[in-house]
Amino acid sequence: MITVLALSGCATGSSPSAAGPASSPRPTAVAGSSPAVPAPSAGTAIALGDYDAARDSAADIGKALAAAKKSGRNVLIDFGADWCLDCRVLTELSTDPSVAAQLTKGYEVVSVDVGEFDRNLDVAADWGVNLRSSGIPALVVLSPAGKVKVATNDGSFAGASSMAPADVSAFLTRWAPAAP
Repeated sequence: MITVLALSGCATGSSPSAAGPASSPRPTAVAGSSPAVPAPSAGTAIALGDYDAARDSAADIGKALAAAKKSGRNVLIDFGADWCLDCRVLTELSTDPSVAAQLTKGYEVVSVDVGEFDRNLDVAADWGVNLRSSGIPALVVLSPAGKVKVATNDGSFAGASSMAPADVSAFLTRWAPAAP
């Protein structure tokens, strides 16, 4: 289990001011990587780390599940917030060409904004995630039928700032849809 330090700004009870201003920009892509993760399919147009408080997260997940049934991809739900350093690092890691390719090939992606742990907690709970204990980012992988394959309640991604693209790739590989 990874211990999440309050300094990361992504543990529960932290505030955006602990991680910097809420308007801090998303990280930019590193040299040689794509500027953004392409949308996995026409069914969902939400990229990893696209936290938008105005979105209807439950509806977005429903659309992703409908697209997954057609595409055979799994659904990857990313619970996080723009103020969270580890969430922004995970977004950056997702721009690595190998990670981006895995996301595009195997997943319909939905990012859910949790605000300051005051938004969409019910949506997280619906999919078996306790954000108060897991921290953010927290990931859930659903089968195309909507069955939870994994929920990172162990806080494994709440320490994303210490991860490499290979760590994210290993997770995506482990939970990728079964080959037909």
